[in-house]
Amino acid sequence: MFATATRNFVDEVDRGGLLIPVRSLNDSIALLTVVVSQKGFWFWQKPKHVPTDFTLNDILTGDIPITPVLSETDFIKYNGIYGDSIQGSMDATFIHSNMNAAGKDSSKLELSFGSLKKDEVDVRQLLRDTKNSVLDMSHSLIKQTQKKRQVFGLVKERIVTSQPCSVTEEVQQADQCGGTLGFCGPKSPKVSLKDNGSLSKDSNVTMEIPTNTTIAYALIDLEVKHDGHYELCLMSNKGGFEVDSRTQKGLLGVTGAVSNNPDDVSRLAQELKDLSDHFQLLSALPASSKASLLKIVTDVTEDRAALGALQSVLNRMLVEKSANIADVSEAHKQSIQPVLEMLKESECGSVAETECSASLLSALHLITSALDELTHESLSALRACRSPAVLKITQLLVHCLCESGESPASATNVGVLSEDVLANLEHLFTSSDVNLQRDGDAATIQIKQLQKPGNRPLIMFIALRGLHSLAQGV
Repeated sequence: MFATATRNFVDEVDRGGLLIPVRSLNDSIALLTVVVSQKGFWFWQKPKHVPTDFTLNDILTGDIPITPVLSETDFIKYNGIYGDSIQGSMDATFIHSNMNAAGKDSSKLELSFGSLKKDEVDVRQLLRDTKNSVLDMSHSLIKQTQKKRQVFGLVKERIVTSQPCSVTEEVQQADQCGGTLGFCGPKSPKVSLKDNGSLSKDSNVTMEIPTNTTIAYALIDLEVKHDGHYELCLMSNKGGFEVDSRTQKGLLGVTGAVSNNPDDVSRLAQELKDLSDHFQLLSALPASSKASLLKIVTDVTEDRAALGALQSVLNRMLVEKSANIADVSEAHKQSIQPVLEMLKESECGSVAETECSASLLSALHLITSALDELTHESLSALRACRSPAVLKITQLLVHCLCESGESPASATNVGVLSEDVLANLEHLFTSSDVNLQRDGDAATIQIKQLQKPGNRPLIMFIALRGLHSLAQGV
């Protein structure tokens, strides 16, 4: 809930800027705190930032600490209310069951941050003070970071609360189901919804946040030489460690996405084509496995923290070859453990087990990475558009867009969708810089502002296609 609140705040006041939302109240972030950044696995991912327990002085050689010049100014008075109301119905015929369902979900997130202030370091003075300073290259944090090709950044400014404040979340869910539906997966119990079943759930949670809590921060990266000398990256985030090698020169661990413009339709089409093997692998899974994965993936979209935990574990497995989930909360382990079991025991056909598991891992990592990049409003709209019928329509629209630059009006018939679902579909596209234009029962989509940098359309299309791949034939 706190992570969602800070992310919404940054999206409102500094979208596409330098501010980074704080993900946890446990993160103690002061000025000149050392933050480790890692480039995303996929080029369109934002770097992941992990605050450490160390400040710049802790990793410097010498006995004379740096005393930065600090300033404090009023930033903004911020209070916001975010609400979602999603309702829809579905009639579906599955291989082993029939189902009709209707549901209505509503949620409200109220942020009462009040008057916020900004603390920042005088960077010009910091340049003078650190001119002759040297990093202790034997420090454990530096050795571990250098080995993993990550980047050091220093907190140069932070947005903090100036008074006690609160975050309140209200959720109401009501569902009615007819028919019988079963989800089956490896080593997982069957879950059945019997005829005319109904489910409702309400929650109201308030989080009190104390004074001087950091909710967002900005970094200045370090360009580190192999002898411990370093420079502050003033104009861009291109820090890293110099490679001490005869055959390889330059810096390791450069942050930020590869320079690419997926808003150009031809480039976007090529990127989706390059990822097609991942979607085909998901489509080829057994129906029971796809049904289980689809339920798990769609369920975690309702909890940003659970989604982030799943994505982090998959990233660790893919990059570090480690399936350790000891640092995951017990509540989130319930969502993650079935995925790990499926990766371990998935049916591989004629392909070697290790190769198949790695490919399935990469495909699931691709979907969760895209979902994790979506904004809160995009995720909310996506939850109303996750039925097989809606996902099929989105794929027709995207396919026609990639083939001809825009989708012809005859490509799909949106008249079969309810007004509620159609409204959420329009909202989903709009929040990702895509226009959905209707002409009666026909529809067309276009990418907005082709020259505007950003990866939002590509990320949304990856998420939609990934869910569609899991929904086929279940």
